[in-house]
Amino acid sequence: MGLLVEGRWTDDKDAPKGIKMTPFNNWVTVDGQPGSTGEGGFVAEKDRYHLYVSYGCPYAHRTLILLKLKGLEDLLSVSVVSPMMLENGWTFDETYPDATVDHLYGFQFLYQVYLKSDPKCTTRVSVPVLWDKKQHKLVSTESADIIRMLNSAFDGLGANTGDFYPKELHTKIDEVNEWVNDTVVTGVYKAGYALTQEGYDLAVGKLFDSLERLEKILENQRYLAGESLSDADIRLWVTLIRFDAVYSIYLKCSKKRILDYPNLHGYLRDIYQHPGIAETTNFNHIKALYFRCGKTLNPSGIVPIGPDMRLDVPHGRNK
Repeated sequence: MGLLVEGRWTDDKDAPKGIKMTPFNNWVTVDGQPGSTGEGGFVAEKDRYHLYVSYGCPYAHRTLILLKLKGLEDLLSVSVVSPMMLENGWTFDETYPDATVDHLYGFQFLYQVYLKSDPKCTTRVSVPVLWDKKQHKLVSTESADIIRMLNSAFDGLGANTGDFYPKELHTKIDEVNEWVNDTVVTGVYKAGYALTQEGYDLAVGKLFDSLERLEKILENQRYLAGESLSDADIRLWVTLIRFDAVYSIYLKCSKKRILDYPNLHGYLRDIYQHPGIAETTNFNHIKALYFRCGKTLNPSGIVPIGPDMRLDVPHGRNK
């Protein structure tokens, strides 16, 4: 792994302490005005923006789902990095199945895209990246913000009419996102990368307490904010779809599987079977990213077989 330090690619352990990261938190909006958490200046236009994504990364997966749900494939272009994120970080390698070249500049590594935007930036290089092809600038690297942009900014340009962050549900969605993000979405990593038994026990305890809480919520309603799919569901779902195949094994989150929770497993299948969602889900990339590249926890690079997650079984959640 590595990061950019004032325009230089360096190994994490060689980076100076206390460096200030360059923020990329601009917003694409209908009129170019600032968004809720960042600067503006980026007007929604057809074929102006580009997404750099990974099928393996759950945060990038969020943006691919919104792209599908909102029907934005003809409005934004996409490049897909290889899941083999090694010494040079995210890499473009079209010889890897379902990965692509950098369609804009022909770069070999994603960090070169960052340097194209700011030759002296200091930051970690992550996906997703929302890029402005007109100004040759990086708009945002924050997936939570990007999915909100995709949800509404392009509605006047032919996007689908679905709203996954409706105004009347803002408070409820935000409240769910806060505790789910803290204990589940990042909770799997807090458990898996804990350096002490006490740290692991604390994180994994909170994780499974929250899964039990989610199981009870989904006993009485189809989705987290009610009867319609919202961005709270999308943010949780990209973690759940990786849970049995990766997190229960690689990150030692093995107390129970999602398959063992009737409501959560039905919910997982419900969203997977939603039109377009399965197309964004690439288990080859997901398992390669963690098991083949995560040498700290899996030095052999062996990818485990299975499991059968029974994703095509009828979910019955619409009842």
